[in-house]
Amino acid sequence: MPSHDELEITRRDLLVAAAALTATATAPSVGSAQAAVDPAQFVASKVSFTVNGQVRELTLDTRTTLLDALREHLHLTGTKKGCDHGQCGACTVMVEGRRINSCLTLALMHEGDSITTIEGLGQPDNLHPMQAAFVKHDGFQCGYCTPGQICSAVAVLDEIKAGVPSHVSQDLIAHPQATNVELRERMSGNICRCGAYSNIVDAMTEVAGRQI
Repeated sequence: MPSHDELEITRRDLLVAAAALTATATAPSVGSAQAAVDPAQFVASKVSFTVNGQVRELTLDTRTTLLDALREHLHLTGTKKGCDHGQCGACTVMVEGRRINSCLTLALMHEGDSITTIEGLGQPDNLHPMQAAFVKHDGFQCGYCTPGQICSAVAVLDEIKAGVPSHVSQDLIAHPQATNVELRERMSGNICRCGAYSNIVDAMTEVAGRQI
């Protein structure tokens, strides 16, 4: 029967052998290592678009998202970075009148486009009607998601006015109405971690009553 010391050596040998096999299996090949891209190296390209009525020209890493171009290069920090995966809506802006998640699109894809951020909707002394309604109805608490909520809310009312149906529209031919169900469905891509949904719908309903 092997001694205790012999068993210890055997265990050690097994561990060493297993570690060696794992390292061999996971080690990248020379070819793949040479093909890896150095993160410090990037390709720059120029892009020009109109942001809040002003033509802006930038030279950007081609991998720069529209969100990062707005926040880091144009210093329009009203547009928020939330999940960075297009799931929360905090980064919502309007491009050519349509709302998009700016974290999911590259800045270079919007050459020549017209972009509206929360800063372009209104200012403290001249609020957009939707901004004023959010204040009146307490449509926010922490306020982090509010810029995206407001941009999306403005676009939602534009969609309804244009007759665009949603997944809950009962009749795809009839003009949609700004009902509670319609507004909640259309705003479902914008998450409010504070749970101010009812107040947001109230704000949208008031504006819809004047516009639609």
